[in-house]
Amino acid sequence: MTQASRPPVPPPPKVPRPPAPPKVGRSPGVSAEVATPQAPSQAPRSTEAPQLAQPVASGAAGSRRGPGPTEGHPTLREIVTRANEEGISDLHLGVNEEPRFRKRGDIVSPGYPVTDLNTFMSWLRECMSDDEIGYFQQNLDFDGAFDFGFVRVRISAFDTFRGPSMVLRLIAATILTMEQLNLPEVFKKICHYHKGLMLITGPTGSGKSTTLAAMIDYMNKSFPYHIITIEDPVEFVHESKKALIKHREVGRHTLKFFNALKGALRQDPDMMLVGEIRDKETMQIALKASTTGHLVAGTLHTNSAIKTLTRILDMFSAEEQKSIKVSLSESLVAIIAQLLCKTTDGKRAAFHDILINTDVIKEYIVKDQYEEINQIMLKDTYEGMTTMNKSLYTLYQEGRITEETCLEMSPYPNEMAQMLRGRV
Repeated sequence: MTQASRPPVPPPPKVPRPPAPPKVGRSPGVSAEVATPQAPSQAPRSTEAPQLAQPVASGAAGSRRGPGPTEGHPTLREIVTRANEEGISDLHLGVNEEPRFRKRGDIVSPGYPVTDLNTFMSWLRECMSDDEIGYFQQNLDFDGAFDFGFVRVRISAFDTFRGPSMVLRLIAATILTMEQLNLPEVFKKICHYHKGLMLITGPTGSGKSTTLAAMIDYMNKSFPYHIITIEDPVEFVHESKKALIKHREVGRHTLKFFNALKGALRQDPDMMLVGEIRDKETMQIALKASTTGHLVAGTLHTNSAIKTLTRILDMFSAEEQKSIKVSLSESLVAIIAQLLCKTTDGKRAAFHDILINTDVIKEYIVKDQYEEINQIMLKDTYEGMTTMNKSLYTLYQEGRITEETCLEMSPYPNEMAQMLRGRV
């Protein structure tokens, strides 16, 4: 069927629209940096791929504001409820595709039928406002979050060759403690620093946000701090306890990470959480804040503590790197690089590179002596440092993972094989 002959999607019944709230470059609730609206891409599309449907009637996100899913298809709430009960981390939903779950790191099919456009648009209406759907239709990309009550979801909607799609990351309503996550005792020690920079790193889906939420929760219960979080979007929502916590979402409460972090310095914070340090300017402000008596926590997409150091330096020119090394050596508290592996009990466990910035480490950072840093991480158990191989080997000794998992997940499998044979 050609594009011209495709039957149009029937328009929903019209209802009066409420007055639109004032907007600054973007519709309320869009959780991303403000972008200047542009016309949808004019690139050629396959005649098989359905176009995005037109905006629906007005109403609150999550309510029924138009036709529901096609007969035989579940609602989005039903899918999310099942996924939450089964411990699923991500939902992959798209037109002309079967819905898929990510379970223990693998993509699996839950057995739902292939999604049609009407069903997909009904799902959008369950988790996005009309303004957000309109923004998606205009820009073909959207990032945001929605709260179903029993679970929050982080939304990433995008257009594809086969039609519009979205990925939902499930964020548990209950924040797990460090004890429940079986995190090493050194994590609490890191939380007791009053100033400096601590970085939680790892690829997407490695549990960085869960670990950082557990650390913030520990501080929230323990210290009379003022904590400001700057995220895109807000994921775990903390209720103020001993600490006062204020969440800011990029695109909704501030226009840019840089602006919010710079402004936070004038808002009497004890700690600042930066959802992701993406560029040189944000890193500079984070370093400045950490050297002026504040504790700053942030995330980066790197796979090891050593790679985190080199990634930070690569943000700057060769002329700037010398001063950044000095600044980093003075302000750094710790780098925690995290990955997940499958356990023998059907769950997943985190394993870590943990670098604590001791006096010796400071000297090695300034001198670019990364191999020496790695050797200290291997040997200095007193400070709580470890490497991913040592962390994996500990899980193996506890019977939580198999020898095959050790070798598969190890960043240095030859060294891991020697550890398993008792040679290291």
